[in-house]
Amino acid sequence: MRAAPIESAGVALPDVSPLVALGYSARWQALFEVYAADGLAPARVIRGDRGSLLIVTPDGVVRAKPSARLLKSANEPMDLPAVGDWVAVRVSGDLEASLIEAVLERASAITRGDPGKTSDVQVLAANIDTVLVVHPIVDPPNLRRIERELSVAWDSGAVPVVVLTKSDLSADPDAARAAVESVALGADVLVTNALAGDGIQPILEYISDHRTAVLVGPSGAGKSTLINSLLGEQRQATREVRVSDGRGMHTTVTRELIQMPGGGVLIDTPGLRAFGLTGSEEGILSVFPEIDEASRSCRFRDCTHNDEPGCAVQAAVESGTLPLERLASYHKLMREAQAVAAKTDVRLRAERDRKGKIVHKAAKDWYKRTGRG
Repeated sequence: MRAAPIESAGVALPDVSPLVALGYSARWQALFEVYAADGLAPARVIRGDRGSLLIVTPDGVVRAKPSARLLKSANEPMDLPAVGDWVAVRVSGDLEASLIEAVLERASAITRGDPGKTSDVQVLAANIDTVLVVHPIVDPPNLRRIERELSVAWDSGAVPVVVLTKSDLSADPDAARAAVESVALGADVLVTNALAGDGIQPILEYISDHRTAVLVGPSGAGKSTLINSLLGEQRQATREVRVSDGRGMHTTVTRELIQMPGGGVLIDTPGLRAFGLTGSEEGILSVFPEIDEASRSCRFRDCTHNDEPGCAVQAAVESGTLPLERLASYHKLMREAQAVAAKTDVRLRAERDRKGKIVHKAAKDWYKRTGRG
């Protein structure tokens, strides 16, 4: 039997019990109430592929698209619905697709900078509690890429966890874990062999109780095999890594939210070759806390930790307490973030100038038509 609709402020809200398993909570109900009077329904985006979206509403899964009003009001691509978003939707049998009228304010989101030349930000997954940074350890782990992905993960507002896969193919899993722990400060590091089911239970603990996790990592990292092991069934297609160059081939081609047996949800993402930063420096500082801590003892508050006198960070490198490669990685990520931020500022200024010219022209035309100029 379906539960009765919820009454709030004189408005009958739809029965949301089918959404609870996907993480619908009092927070989302409170944010949605303003849209209930307009006859909209709450929903969560579970799949996105080339502009086409699948959402779960109180009445089931339907195809949806952003309404014309939402498209017009969006200032940038990240304002549009992404997998994991909670939305207010107009569901009608007369429409080819349900219309998403609003995106509820996100609690968190993992994003990446556009790998092209624009300064746009792409939302990989929204409203997540945990970011599972997945890397294979068939070869020694790529610590610099892990630092980069952890920067993005910390910046999302969710908790990052590093998952090292294919431990059965590693020459020394313990050494690989120790190397990753040396750069993943503040994040748990788990070692798994998904084919055998080893190390799976600790991951499930991050996805229980209606929480949402997202998988990120390169192609060939074993994300699909990991999902199958977490589910206990062969749901995701898997492929072998190419023997010629050891590189993985894309198996997952779209972002998709998967409901887990323990009550949580997992968002799968395609393997990413490029993981551009977004211009924020906060996530980078979280990945390099030892540099952030040492910088407080620098002589100059705006020290860049290059060749300034009295630099405590350079002193840490010279004393051997801070590896030089860590500082080099920090500098590289900071330069990239600052370049993206500068490019974004230029784009925003150009957009403001463009809108200002449109308003000025409209006002000039109005005065000319009315003879009040």
